[in-house]
Amino acid sequence: MFKNYTMNQLILPLDIEMKLQANDIAFHVHNLVESIPYEAFAPFLRNEGCPAYHPRMMLKIILCAYTQSVFSGRKIEALLKDSLRMMWLAQGYEPSYRTINRFRVHKDMKELLRQCFVQFRCQLVETKQIDNEAIFIDGTKIEANANKFTFVWKKAIVRYQTNLIEKSQAVYDELLDQSIIPAIQRENEEELTLPELVQVIEAVDEVVKDLDQQIEASTDASERKHLRRQRKHPKAMRKTLIDLALRKQKYAKDMTIFGTRNSYAKTDQDATFMRMKDDYMRNGQLKAGYNVQIATEGQYALAYQIFPNPTDTLTLRPFLDEIEANYFTLPEHIVADAGYGSEQNYDDILTNRKREALITYNLYLREQKKKYQQNPFNTANWPYDETTDSYTCPNQQTLAFHHSSVRTDRNGFTRTFKVYQCENCTGCPFRASCTKAKEGNHRTLVVNEKWENQKKYVKAKLSAEKTGAIYRKRKIDVEPVFGHLKANLRFTRFSVRGKAKVANEMGLALMAVNLRKFTANQ
Repeated sequence: MFKNYTMNQLILPLDIEMKLQANDIAFHVHNLVESIPYEAFAPFLRNEGCPAYHPRMMLKIILCAYTQSVFSGRKIEALLKDSLRMMWLAQGYEPSYRTINRFRVHKDMKELLRQCFVQFRCQLVETKQIDNEAIFIDGTKIEANANKFTFVWKKAIVRYQTNLIEKSQAVYDELLDQSIIPAIQRENEEELTLPELVQVIEAVDEVVKDLDQQIEASTDASERKHLRRQRKHPKAMRKTLIDLALRKQKYAKDMTIFGTRNSYAKTDQDATFMRMKDDYMRNGQLKAGYNVQIATEGQYALAYQIFPNPTDTLTLRPFLDEIEANYFTLPEHIVADAGYGSEQNYDDILTNRKREALITYNLYLREQKKKYQQNPFNTANWPYDETTDSYTCPNQQTLAFHHSSVRTDRNGFTRTFKVYQCENCTGCPFRASCTKAKEGNHRTLVVNEKWENQKKYVKAKLSAEKTGAIYRKRKIDVEPVFGHLKANLRFTRFSVRGKAKVANEMGLALMAVNLRKFTANQ
């Protein structure tokens, strides 16, 4: 006996909501988007033309599609026709893939996503899934939607610029030596600016035009031949100068695009070439990508920001500024790995933000080993006398304070160092193990007292029971978010180009990870 099944009987349509499970992810997507204030959707309102799809509906279907690992506009459009949860969220509407793609890269989408993260965090606080005690910060690199062979390197452009300056000057000097053009008024005798180069081209062009007129006016064959021979060199020089001017303009544009970066991709000029962890060829090939920074708690992404630079050290301060300005008030503890440990970052968190920095530094793990602590030639183990402000080396020689030194790095941060110098290193039996200085030069020791005090602070905090336990949560809090993003959601490459559009897509992907985890925990 079979259950009744017939294709010819008319069945009245039922509400699709009845077909969904009680804890379906579509309900959580719906509740999250409905919690966003109406004011966030006001910029999408248009008073002319055909009425637009409601932005709440558009945001719901895109978020729901991302939770199902569907990132293509065409595939999202297809889901609207055969997915029950998508049909319910869209309430029968079927926007085209063009409409979907235009909406998710809209300039006002950034505010909608910010509201999503703010409302989602409020929901987590209300349900007591996070305690707002600490945030865990880490970064990962995600490949950009750019051709891997369309790279432009800053070092190469700088070298090309130098060669261009030399060649431009040589061509100009040759024109003056041969009396083809008169000298022009210049701002800098060492380099021809672009307006000056254009002025030289115009002067050479006038010479060529004058010779053209003489050739046309002449009826003597030998004279015309002589004039053509005379015109040949200025024409070649004009062609060379035009090429130099175009290249100078291009190099200036390239340097503007670089900014503080060392490279960019031609197909996505906001992307920077950086080393990815998923190096399948194992040849260290660089790929165009973005550095994604996230702040988590309870394995939920609470804030994010996109950076073009590959190193994490310089991203911490601007990321914390972004969190405070647009997401939430910073908790008491800020936790990160050794990639963020620097004097500038410690100073910013401890002094400016009045928070506790549970951030290790590069040598932290090495300093915990006995081999490091028992090495007599390690300057960190040398005895220090506060009364005389001096150190004692393994040969029992005194390194007295010599002078102070102030250094400013390329980012404008100033560090103060104290330089100590040994009184006499002559005939020292440990010289080869102690220093690489040439014979005759005495051993010097450079100490950054502020940095040393910061390291002592970090060691004390990580050794304490409470703060040490908080730091140990880092690996099981922030790392799983990247695992869910790349392995479970299969989001390993952006599908849009440009930093603003990439930031929107990253927000959708991270919120999709949050919604999947939140649904699983209900």
